[in-house]
This record gives sequence, structure tokens and C-alpha cells, in this order.
Amino acid sequence: MDLTRENEAIRAYLKLIQVKGAGSAVLHKRSLFLEQLIVNLAGKELDGNVYREAVENLMETILVDDWHTALTSAREFYPFWKKDIKAIAALNINPGFDVAPLLWKPLPASLKSLMESLVTEKFEASENWPLKAYAQALRQEGSELSLVDTRTKLAKIILVRLKNAPVKNHKSYRTAVDLTLPLFHIKNNRRLFLVVVREFYHFWIGNPDASSMVLKDGSGNILL
Repeated sequence: MDLTRENEAIRAYLKLIQVKGAGSAVLHKRSLFLEQLIVNLAGKELDGNVYREAVENLMETILVDDWHTALTSAREFYPFWKKDIKAIAALNINPGFDVAPLLWKPLPASLKSLMESLVTEKFEASENWPLKAYAQALRQEGSELSLVDTRTKLAKIILVRLKNAPVKNHKSYRTAVDLTLPLFHIKNNRRLFLVVVREFYHFWIGNPDASSMVLKDGSGNILL
């Protein structure tokens, strides 16, 4: 098995995030994950679908608490594996490399307990307005009531997971999502959750063009 190409990509990635300020613990943890990942990439075509499949298969073996770190590594490593200089430059600018992980995790939960909590959960005004705007955008696109209900429930799960976050920003949103994904044991449900994650984010941050983002991408790509 020739891993020359993949090992070169790992070295380039780790060198850059080290320059960006990643400490030895971060470098070690990410290298361990990537060394597992590249075994499934050796000799494979430099293709996004190939990469996503390799990541999804590996994630089934990762401990729940490590999903955020692992997915962060996979997302950031992808352009290095593809040798996509433009993509690396774009990632470097926005959103940038996550070299200082957020020292927060959502409280332990199961998908069952989260769904049950929605019956009694009280949301603040700052949480209710993006929920209502999201539901309205779905209805305006002609969505059936069942679809609107399902997607808004999934959006509420995101908000529940963010309840105790010390700061509400893109990093806490991403962390909450990554550590909720493994609770969805059925892949199709996990992919639907990912679609909602990307749609709802625009409403959560108050993007004035959020309504234009709904029902446009149903892929549920774990790497986006």
C-alpha cells in the first residue's frame, strides 16, 4: 500500500496548523485520526465522493466525544489531500483553521431524550424568531406541513444542544452539531439533520438572504 501521497498531505496540513498556533496535543490527536483515514484513501481517485465515503465509514468507529475533533480534521485535510491550493487559501481566510478548539461540549444526551424534551422546552425570543422564520421560508417554498414540522423539530434540537454554550457563534454551533450527529444511528436521518443544520444556520445568524437557502441542497454531506 503506497501512502506517499497521503503522508505528504498530512505533513503539509500539520505543518500549516502548527504555524497557525496548534499545540502538540492538537497535532497529535489530528495526526492519529488522519493516519487512520488515509488507509482508506491510498491509491483512490482524488474525488470528493470517495473522500466523503471514507470519512463516513471511519466515523462509525470514532467515540462520540471525539466526533468534533475528527470531523474538523477531515474537513480541513480535504484540500491538502486534493492538492487544491486555492481551496487551502480560501479556508485559511474564511472560516480559517480551527487550531484552538472550543473548551465546551453540549450536555450528554440521547436522541430519544432530546426529542422528548421538545414537548416542554421553552425557547427564548432570540431562539423563537429564527425558528419561525425558518418554518415560514419552508412553507413559502410549498413544503407540506409534515416536512415543516420535521425540520423545525430538528432545528429545535440544535437550539437545545446550544443552551449551555458560553458563547453563541459558529464554533459553538459546529461543536454542538458534530457532537449530535453520532446520536442519529440511521444514516438517512443523520443526513436530513445535516441538511437542516446548514439551512437553519442562516436563520440563526440572521442572514437576510436565509430564505433563499432552503430546499436547495438535500445531500446531507457530513463534510460541509
